[in-house]
Amino acid sequence: KARKIAKVFGLPIVGVHHMEAHALVSRLVNKDLDYPFLALLISGGHNLLVLAQNLGEYVQLGTTIDDAIGEAYDKSARWLGLDIQKGGGPALEELALEGDPNSINFTVPMRQHKDCNFSYAGLKTPVRLAIESRNLCTDDIPISSATEEDRQLRANIAASFQRIAVLHLEDRCQRAVEWALKMRPSIKNFVMQISCCC
Repeated sequence: KARKIAKVFGLPIVGVHHMEAHALVSRLVNKDLDYPFLALLISGGHNLLVLAQNLGEYVQLGTTIDDAIGEAYDKSARWLGLDIQKGGGPALEELALEGDPNSINFTVPMRQHKDCNFSYAGLKTPVRLAIESRNLCTDDIPISSATEEDRQLRANIAASFQRIAVLHLEDRCQRAVEWALKMRPSIKNFVMQISCCC
């Protein structure tokens, strides 16, 4: 579509890699952000850790190998019967504030892997199983109609999920910082860009 519109109006078209744009947008607001820097890019469909060495020069340290964090939040929110009109992330986070983040023992994904890749598929399944094992009828009963006990169970699942989802991010980022500093000891900044769909 963009090419057609550009052709009709005789305008040049400039291709922009959207993940690169996410990484560089911080330089628009922070003029002191110099290369090299480490960037964590989080969106609904991607998690990406890159070492930005210069404009157009990036070393990918880690990426999503199956499901991104945004997708895991959206699916978990849907399974919990939340209203996700404004996004699964905000809905789940709001419910998680009511829950106990240590109530369910979910496992941090890929802890045994010594890389910087992300995987949230292995966290989604335990969330679904936690809902099923507690006989929560989230398909039939939205959170707005849940009993107090039912709502608390859902809040505990949401809080436990969120704690592990963030721990996975922390693990990968810590490893990426260690790797990046070995490659470029002059790194002084860590940039995190979160797209609006999370």
